[in-house]
Amino acid sequence: MPKYIMWGSYCEDVLTKREPYRQAHLEGLAKQKASGVLITIGPTKDITQVFGIYEAQDAATVSQLVENDPYWQNGIWTEYSVKEWIQAF
Repeated sequence: MPKYIMWGSYCEDVLTKREPYRQAHLEGLAKQKASGVLITIGPTKDITQVFGIYEAQDAATVSQLVENDPYWQNGIWTEYSVKEWIQAF
């Protein structure tokens, strides 16, 4: 199955603004991980961007997961892109 990377950006003052949505966000990610579609995800150290690796049928599936996430729906993630990734090693 193809792998995809997702790069996204966080809103300003993310640590405060994410609080009401964080538990639902983490629960959703845990379900994705358990199902095998999410390989890994996390913020950059400066908490300005998010990076994820997914294994999915297509890029549209990954976009749907991102857009159904409470962080996207509530403006915590402000933009994102999905690209098919070739894992060399």
